[in-house]
Amino acid sequence: MSKQLLVGIGALLIVVGGLWTGQGMGWIGGSVMTDVTLWAIVGPIVALAGAAMIAAGLRRRG
Repeated sequence: MSKQLLVGIGALLIVVGGLWTGQGMGWIGGSVMTDVTLWAIVGPIVALAGAAMIAAGLRRRG
């Protein structure tokens, strides 16, 4: 996987994880995910996975 692709997918995962966290916490309404604790747990995990992908992409040579 290329460096740019890892960083791009990682950034997308951080945004999605943040959105899911906000919905799960009830900060972002208008969804069936609003105020559902599962998404408040899954969101940060997805965001951390994205951060790990970005770190891996930035460490890659190329």
